[in-house]
Amino acid sequence: MKKIKYYILLLLVATIALTSCDSLDLSPEDYYGSNNFWNNEAQVKGFIVGAHSQLRSAHSTLWLMGEARGGLQKSGTSSLATSLDYSSPYKDQDFTKDKTGLTSWAGFYGRILNLNLAIKKVETECVFLSESSRKYYLGQLYGLRAFNYFWLYRTYGGVPINKETKVIEGTTTAEPLYLARSSAKETLDFIKDDISKSESNFGSDVSMPYGPSVWSKYATLMLKAEVYLWSAKVTTGDQSPASADLSTAESALNGVKGKFSLQPKFSDVFAYTKKNNSEIIFALRFQDQEATNFANNFTYSDILIGTKYSKELKLLEDTLNLKSNGILRNEYVFPFFESFDDLDTRKTATFLDFYNKSATTPPMPVNGGLVLRKFLGTINSTGNRVYADDVPVYRYADVLLMLAEVENKKGGDPAPYINEIRKRAYGANYDPAIHGYVNASFAANELAILKERDKEFVWEMKRWFDVLRLQDANGKPLVFSNTLPYGYKVPILDEATEAHKKLWPVDLATLNADPTLVQTPGY
Repeated sequence: MKKIKYYILLLLVATIALTSCDSLDLSPEDYYGSNNFWNNEAQVKGFIVGAHSQLRSAHSTLWLMGEARGGLQKSGTSSLATSLDYSSPYKDQDFTKDKTGLTSWAGFYGRILNLNLAIKKVETECVFLSESSRKYYLGQLYGLRAFNYFWLYRTYGGVPINKETKVIEGTTTAEPLYLARSSAKETLDFIKDDISKSESNFGSDVSMPYGPSVWSKYATLMLKAEVYLWSAKVTTGDQSPASADLSTAESALNGVKGKFSLQPKFSDVFAYTKKNNSEIIFALRFQDQEATNFANNFTYSDILIGTKYSKELKLLEDTLNLKSNGILRNEYVFPFFESFDDLDTRKTATFLDFYNKSATTPPMPVNGGLVLRKFLGTINSTGNRVYADDVPVYRYADVLLMLAEVENKKGGDPAPYINEIRKRAYGANYDPAIHGYVNASFAANELAILKERDKEFVWEMKRWFDVLRLQDANGKPLVFSNTLPYGYKVPILDEATEAHKKLWPVDLATLNADPTLVQTPGY
């Protein structure tokens, strides 16, 4: 039998010493092998910085899991005639047991095993740590582990729960490494328990000494709200909605409410020069000469955009000053752009629209297309475009819109929360009689919340989960609803034939490597 080598990814993080958690500038101070690591607090800090770096490196995978399937993506060929990525099986919902998109649990267990190792070391071996430091680090570690497992849970349902640090090298059998899938309820209970441990270890410590790029108690409270709101509304396997969890979600959100604030201008939230602004609760940190995001795959090359026109039929050039290094590999559907009010500042802060010119007299703009304006980074000192804007995971707009969702589920009025978001979106043009939302039926409110989240959180890894969690009048997820607006495919899933596709299949290589694993039901 082929020898199995199962490594904790210690080398990546063990060579990291903390230089700046705020910027995640991961310059190694010295080499640390596994035998002489965990000997001082700088090494502990460095390991946790490494855990954040690993999460940052997964940002494109998080987008695939959280947004690509959400129904707002074009499939096949872009409006610039480029081939679009991830059309199948993601955007077309064409999942089968042989066509899974992601493999090897999307790489989550490498990060989880590192967190397991750190939890074990900090809890039981790092005697040099003060009690307050130990608790602060454990608050981070348990929060990050719960975060990783929650992404797995929403994607696959019940998954293997690994709390250990198994390292076996040179063995002739893989049997000691086999780990069956836990049930959905067991997985969610484990996530909730980790959240409780994170919250307990943080205690009253809400400090953010390294800014929102490092996990904090506020990040734990946001995760808690998200988990318990999901638990209160979504059925997954043997995990039925727990209505009592709604109040837990609300309590967690109230622990964050008022501690942050909306930025006056929507575009400022993502600006490279405004990192750590008042709206950001937790974000994946990107920085020039350190790491870049993949927003360039939502933009253009100047050669291709140079053949297109503005709505006023002016021939476009490099309008966004991208320096030719973008390419349109993912594109949002044009009816979504058209759904924005022209006075909504999010419209032009989020997208640049472009057109062909008709052959009619007079000519007209036709066949509109979109490129992303958010997350375009900055021009660095060498004159190059670097896509190094931070990617928010939790920001204050999410607090308000989740509170709106809680209020609607309680039978209350979500309008005040929705209108806080709209006031910022319209700025000086906001007219409550025209732009304000008025409380309506449960189903109408859910759709209004979804539409607001759609406009607010483009590219922020949320839309797929939103249509799974938000509901119609019968309490069914909007992923099955014909009332969804402006989508590529409505409904996103056919309830009669595709209900199983709410969860993802596990790839055959992963299943074959562990005979205790079973396939996701329906595949």
